[in-house]
Amino acid sequence: MRHSIPMRHLANTHRGAGLGHRALEDVPWPEADATRTLDLLARCPRAARTPLVRSDALARDAGVDVLDIKDERGRMGLGSFKALGAANVIAHDALAGRARGRTYVAASAGNHGLSVAAGAHAFGADSMIFLAEGVPESFADRLRAEGAQVVRAGATYEDSTAAAARAADEPGRVLLSDSSWPGYLERPHLLMEGYTVLMAETVAQIPATPTHVFLQAGVGGLAGAAAAHARAAWGDGPVIVVVEPEAAPALAGSIAAGAPLAAEGPVSIMGRLDCKEPSLIALKGLARDADHFLTLTEDEARDGAERVGAAGLPSTPSGAAGVAALLCGGPWRDAVGLTPESRVLAVLSEAPEA
Repeated sequence: MRHSIPMRHLANTHRGAGLGHRALEDVPWPEADATRTLDLLARCPRAARTPLVRSDALARDAGVDVLDIKDERGRMGLGSFKALGAANVIAHDALAGRARGRTYVAASAGNHGLSVAAGAHAFGADSMIFLAEGVPESFADRLRAEGAQVVRAGATYEDSTAAAARAADEPGRVLLSDSSWPGYLERPHLLMEGYTVLMAETVAQIPATPTHVFLQAGVGGLAGAAAAHARAAWGDGPVIVVVEPEAAPALAGSIAAGAPLAAEGPVSIMGRLDCKEPSLIALKGLARDADHFLTLTEDEARDGAERVGAAGLPSTPSGAAGVAALLCGGPWRDAVGLTPESRVLAVLSEAPEA
């Protein structure tokens, strides 16, 4: 089924219990423990903890007391949190003697592909990355610089995903997606486990438990992993708010319907979040862990990214989407419990485009 109803705010009525739908019965919960990935990263010369930045200017602009931003723009020199995901899968394959000589195939809007390409290069494997036509050529060039073969396929992320899946059927190739679907769960589960490092670092860095956590989502991998670790560390305290493009409310639409649904909508300027189908692992976890879902218009995303950049934290409409949502007004603010005393945590998930 497909969902095309625009929505601004949705309270999650499945919070705590999760979404009891048969399509999710065999889907694993997101991993909340970052220990295995932290142990691997300790051996990686490119790995370093990213900063937690406090922005008083943006906090005032948002009408809250504190805004702490986990800044992923420099993660492992790859420019986004995605560096923690696919490379984590390939590192585990390498430990098991399965990486060298393989070709890892992925669809990407840019950042996931960089993690695949860098991980493959580091462990003696090859990579083939499928990009939709609208992905900037600058991303394609960065992928090639990491040793990837780049293939253009289709107008949307879903088109490139289908092309990558077909290509991965060839001998010697393995599909490495950042989403999950029936029959494809093990690798994306391990990939999402890598993202828990972001929140584990934040828990160690932040002076006090936040009252609110804003997490942007495409297929939901980052949001699902971060929410799972946040609940493990902080329990039910923080209100977790998931932010999606109005053009791609795959998670919010699925939560509203009580079943996994594909969204319909135009191409969004939030390119890395413009995913019309949710990851089943992420959906299962967020139905349990997230309190609210918001959708962001194109104008709100563009304006928010400009305001974040003006505060000295340049990113993209995708990377700044969580902060952009916080900067918006509207009755939803009362619904999620924002007040002048709120202490908010958000993620700046990627560097600005070159």
